[in-house]
Amino acid sequence: MENTPTVGIIIPIYNVEPYLRECLDSVVNQTYQNLQIVLVDDGSTDNSFAIAKEYFDRDERIVLIKKENRGLSHARNVGLDYLFNSLGGGDTNTRALLAQKSGVYSFS
Repeated sequence: MENTPTVGIIIPIYNVEPYLRECLDSVVNQTYQNLQIVLVDDGSTDNSFAIAKEYFDRDERIVLIKKENRGLSHARNVGLDYLFNSLGGGDTNTRALLAQKSGVYSFS
């Protein structure tokens, strides 16, 4: 996989508990395996975050970001910021937010 490009996938999540497992199963079971999957929980009030955390815990390609609800566009932008920073660019403030120990990142 070292010679194949990494494909970044951003999945914004907000109260999608009934559909989330099907979505995540579809992504993690792709034949192309060199993926970086960024799940951005936008303040869900159902079990969406818990489901996302299960997938995060068992697949090292998944990054999980939890943030307060600010809408779909903001969630996508947070995912884009993460991907941009993981490739070595971006601003210092965003990098500091992503440097938390737990592996589950939190934005306010």
